[in-house]
Amino acid sequence: MSGSESESIYIRSSAATNGITTLIIGACVAVFGFSIITFLPKLFFLVGVLFVSGSIIAFVMGFYKLREPKYSLEITKKGIVYHHRKGQWRMPWENIQRIDVPRVHKGLEHIDLEMVGFRLKQSEAFLDNISPRLVTHLLMEQRPLVAQIIQSGCETGQCYGDDVIEDTKYKLSDGTLIKGVSAMFANRMRKLQQGLGYDVFLSVNELDRGASEFVTLLRECQESVISKNALTE
Repeated sequence: MSGSESESIYIRSSAATNGITTLIIGACVAVFGFSIITFLPKLFFLVGVLFVSGSIIAFVMGFYKLREPKYSLEITKKGIVYHHRKGQWRMPWENIQRIDVPRVHKGLEHIDLEMVGFRLKQSEAFLDNISPRLVTHLLMEQRPLVAQIIQSGCETGQCYGDDVIEDTKYKLSDGTLIKGVSAMFANRMRKLQQGLGYDVFLSVNELDRGASEFVTLLRECQESVISKNALTE
């Protein structure tokens, strides 16, 4: 995390770090694997192949790490901006009703998810602040959350259905009918709000600290902004 003259706070995703290191490790493993294949008896051929295969995985991981934005989140006076290689979303402070760690029921227990949840005052306004490519990505990424809702509401833990597939039509509060991925995402937001109590979710992989610690940071930032705005009015 780092600050700037504009008093923004930048959060770097833990998943996006060490891209160069991963590539270097992959290169070293590849050299070692090819050395085994080239210089050792054929008895060790499969061992060399395993090392080469591991290096390919490391190269792919390093490549995707380097493609990620330098910072995953930007916390400003106006709100929160999430950056992803497929786009971004913006969330003004005045539209955030609650920030917390979502929980699911598992038997008699409440289990914290490795996520940060945002309950919005006007969820439909969020649709205007998210890029279409990112919407498509999030619909896929959020499937495990929908599965959590299904299983937490099932006593046997083996309930299945078509709830992971969203309707391609959605009527806004003003009566406007939207279609396509935006409608699917609006339906998904409503489903997640009903099941988990939040509209938007961030994985801890996008953060540089634990979910609870990050929730505390965001609450302090929001309270600070609200207090400053109240003094200037």
